[in-house]
Amino acid sequence: MPKDIQHREFEEKDFTGTGIAAKPFHRGSTGNPEIDARISELVRDWRCGRHNELVEELLVTALQLGHDEISVGDMKLINRTLKELRGANNAFGPYQHRRKVAVYGSARTAPDKPDYLAAVAFAEKMREAGYMIITGAGDGIMGGANKGAGRRDSFGLNINLPFEQSANATIDGDIKLVAFNYFFTRKLTFVKESDGVALFPGGFGTMDEGFELLTLIQTGKSTIIPIVMVEAPGGKYWESWRNFLEEHLLAQGLISPEDFHLFKVTDRVEEAVEEITAFYRVFHSYRYVREKLSIRLKKRLAPGAVEGIQEEFGDLLKDGGFEQRRALRDELNEPALADLPRLVCTPHRRKFGRFRQLIDHINRAETD
Repeated sequence: MPKDIQHREFEEKDFTGTGIAAKPFHRGSTGNPEIDARISELVRDWRCGRHNELVEELLVTALQLGHDEISVGDMKLINRTLKELRGANNAFGPYQHRRKVAVYGSARTAPDKPDYLAAVAFAEKMREAGYMIITGAGDGIMGGANKGAGRRDSFGLNINLPFEQSANATIDGDIKLVAFNYFFTRKLTFVKESDGVALFPGGFGTMDEGFELLTLIQTGKSTIIPIVMVEAPGGKYWESWRNFLEEHLLAQGLISPEDFHLFKVTDRVEEAVEEITAFYRVFHSYRYVREKLSIRLKKRLAPGAVEGIQEEFGDLLKDGGFEQRRALRDELNEPALADLPRLVCTPHRRKFGRFRQLIDHINRAETD
């Protein structure tokens, strides 16, 4: 297994680029000092460690909900949401050091169809590259991807439906199979845990997942990850989809030309695998530190490479230039990443398609 994939070196993954982790914390209050003190004592006795303050906040929110005039149904929704997210975190927790690719596609694709066989081959090659595979746990494309990855390197995020969806044979009964009642908790888990995404031909669900992910990245609400639309050789599904984007969304000014850099369309499995693995060749991750963006690298860039980046991607900057340096002071709370070289800048938080081009440029740049 490649060392840089096996030793992921993330202490905690924040798919928002620290939009969550860096959010200011304000301790809440029930408005009753005696109750607040009892909550603090309870949490200390339960020994939540570094999470004490956040657990206190959760309990305060729960008590406030109890006083609010909301329906029993809303209370059940909130309660089940927390339980589902906790279950997902417990399933993924032991595997945080492994990179993962989410695979979407139709549950109705038969095992003898070319797209099914392409999904099997793609997952096999991703597993060989050291990645784990996440699917919706159903049959069709999802079953093919889990089959290609094998049970040990598979996750399944199953949705409880009154029809059609049941866990495929590869993942059924595994501890990495997680059941969800709500699509939104399942969607969040997919986005939160994935380091890359492959979309195969599918129906409304596949379109929904693809457009939602593109929206999150286009608006900067989620960090950029590689997205590849892949199918069997000769297929026209994703080519037709891209043509629709060009002829209708782009032509009417509803999206920008740089948005097309956020994804890749291919009918070759090998190219789809390369699209994802090459994304992490030199680039590691990035984090916002107030106005600055710290791009973490696996290797230092050659001095001439930094000058070339400044010349080609200066339009991304709000002010200043690109500086290759060590970790910023605020990043020292991630000691496992502290020794990675950085490329630091002060960017405009827009044109994320151009930012994807920057990552591609970094991965092709000369290194020391």
